[in-house]
Amino acid sequence: MSDSSRPRRPRVIVTRQLMPHVEGRMAELFDVTLSARDRAFTIDELRAAVQNCDVLVPTVTDRIDAEIIAAAGERLKLIANFGAGVDHIDLAAARAKGIMVANTPGVFTEDTADMTMALILSVPRRLAEGEKLMRSGRWEGWAPSTMLGRRVGGKLLGIIGMGRIGLAVARRARAFGLSIHYHNRRRLPEAIEDELGASYHASVDTLLRISDVVTIHCPHTTETHEMVNAARIAAMKPTAYLINTARGEIIDEKALIAALKSRRIAGAGLDVYAQEPVVDPELLTLDNAVLLPHLASATIEGREASGEKVIANIRAWADGHRPPDQVLEGWV
Repeated sequence: MSDSSRPRRPRVIVTRQLMPHVEGRMAELFDVTLSARDRAFTIDELRAAVQNCDVLVPTVTDRIDAEIIAAAGERLKLIANFGAGVDHIDLAAARAKGIMVANTPGVFTEDTADMTMALILSVPRRLAEGEKLMRSGRWEGWAPSTMLGRRVGGKLLGIIGMGRIGLAVARRARAFGLSIHYHNRRRLPEAIEDELGASYHASVDTLLRISDVVTIHCPHTTETHEMVNAARIAAMKPTAYLINTARGEIIDEKALIAALKSRRIAGAGLDVYAQEPVVDPELLTLDNAVLLPHLASATIEGREASGEKVIANIRAWADGHRPPDQVLEGWV
């Protein structure tokens, strides 16, 4: 049902710099304040923003917790998040205050799957180590017994979380000859399992024990926080690799570091970290970890598409309708 009381030209505050085309379109449509400096808002800046807008457009770098939502003025009615993940927003607090939350699902699926596949290939084959060796000037030429990695084809890939991204990774991985095994809250339809040759595991522990490569694609929630903990890492094969392009908090990072240092597992490929933008200095010392600066969604096409979804969500709300990507109760 529409709501004609909503402002036709809402006051919008954007916390980070977006693509120029997206910012230009926002300036045409809304009374918008854009981010002059591309850095995360401080707590004080967030508090001031929510007191002075109809719509807040945050990103994953902005923690919109219960305290920030409690400080919001009466006019704030929509948090139009730039990005699919909303674990940085207290959804219950927003709902209790009558503030809608929208996100931008689906636009980064292919980009994230591409980056995941890049890590699945690069970690076992030691690409980062080889690149560093070349730049160091210490390479002495080809030899039959140096810089040996592991073949990817024929290995068992364990996917934790078989949503859009997990499925896109599975399709790519199958083309590289990996066998697909997965854990998910709900089992996939038989037709999709048959298409991917995928085997379901009700227990994440079983999946971790049998996998040669484990890749994480579930959201960060209270249930998945440090789900891959010390005990589960210890149960993995010593030849196994762990890939994470989802959220850093899903892995017990200290336990992972200990396992990598002791060679309890063979390696890891990480695009996300528990305390972003801070990276544990011990991770930086490990030659069996490939570390990326949260690049999975970093494509021009994806960032433009995400911005367009933000605009569509705001326009629908301002027109008195439910945003097409409203985050509903029960979202995980």
